[in-house]
Amino acid sequence: MRIPDNLDGEGLTRRQMLALCGSAFVLLLAPPVLRRRRRLVTRTIPVMGTLAEVVVVHDDRREAEAAIDTAFERLRWVDRTMSRHQASSDIGRVNAVAWREAVEVHPATARVVAEALRWAEVSDGAFDPGLARLMEIWDVGNRHAPPPREALAHLAGRRLYRAIAVDRWQGKPVVRFLNRETGIDLGGIAKGYAVDLAVEALRACGIRDAVVNAGGDLSAMGRSLDGDAWRVGIRSPADPARIEGVIEIADEAVATSGDYLQGFVYRDRRYHHIMDPARAEPRVTAVHSVTVRAESCLTADAAATAVFGAGRQEAERLLARAAPHARMVSVL
Repeated sequence: MRIPDNLDGEGLTRRQMLALCGSAFVLLLAPPVLRRRRRLVTRTIPVMGTLAEVVVVHDDRREAEAAIDTAFERLRWVDRTMSRHQASSDIGRVNAVAWREAVEVHPATARVVAEALRWAEVSDGAFDPGLARLMEIWDVGNRHAPPPREALAHLAGRRLYRAIAVDRWQGKPVVRFLNRETGIDLGGIAKGYAVDLAVEALRACGIRDAVVNAGGDLSAMGRSLDGDAWRVGIRSPADPARIEGVIEIADEAVATSGDYLQGFVYRDRRYHHIMDPARAEPRVTAVHSVTVRAESCLTADAAATAVFGAGRQEAERLLARAAPHARMVSVL
């Protein structure tokens, strides 16, 4: 299936859809019905390293636009607070000095870090939020060749997440490191959390039917314009213009991890952003994309990262331990 040139009168054109950098999903919208009171209100902004899209079904455009404003502010807040790329964020400050002293963080940051550590333990280190130094060395968005092996050897198999401690000091949450090599990267979980916050914001504004899509992380509330579940197309890793499969969701989330979203090719091998902590290099796998659905986008995000590259049975065992209600819906 290919993306049609125009999905509906109020939706995005095919060219705009393809411009959603890093987006693993395409929202498939039904054509508008004449004289239908409810309408689709959509907006897209750049945030968290991708383009985030909010789609709201509502009968009052101004109320919908105000709710979308609030949802986008939640996404921006998580970016300002939990991005390792911003020195002033909680994570930026933690990575700078937590190996010397405990750093006070926002309670939400502490919760997300603690949940990331839970996934690290349950996955036996396959999901490791302590790889910021490794991510900095690889820098797959700007590199054209792998870094020297000697620059990576000291980080391989270290289980660096075990050097991250979330604690309290004088009643406030703090984070500290037990060694200098550790640094936090919440790239496999924070965007899912941000989508959950955006959905909560829409609900608090009185919105009941909406979708928040931030690259490979999507959450759907209620029903689409036609009253049915939301239909979401999963992009082909080989050809982003092609839809590989379609799923229907309502009051649920999906997330995709894939080796085609960020990376480079060197001597016929693709080097991507999903690291193998045991080898201190991108995971080697024949799979290019894994999509997981779950009750929250945070869970779907962490789960998709944790199971990427694992065999089907191993992945299902991990999900059974960490998130019994989550399940894989696509492996490409």
